[in-house]
Amino acid sequence: MTNKSQKRAVGNYRQRLGERGIARFEVLGLPVDRELIRSLARRLAAAGADALRIRAMVRDAIGEEPAQKGGVLEALRRSPLAGAQLDLKRHVTSGRKVNL
Repeated sequence: MTNKSQKRAVGNYRQRLGERGIARFEVLGLPVDRELIRSLARRLAAAGADALRIRAMVRDAIGEEPAQKGGVLEALRRSPLAGAQLDLKRHVTSGRKVNL
């Protein structure tokens, strides 16, 4: 893709995708899943009731919920050592001598 017309065509195509509200991205997967992923992406990009139903089914099947802020903090608060008044100070040493 070294000539100007090809670069311009690709740029125009990507601009039209953006105007339609479609994002271009890359995913990694097994070769056997290529057509499945492509057909799923096409149906989701079409929007409408079918896309909403597919999104809901995939979310349910994956069981993934959106990440929420403060998850690590909440896990630390649930820890059995929470409130145990641990002394976590380190002793400072000058290190050791090494002969090179």
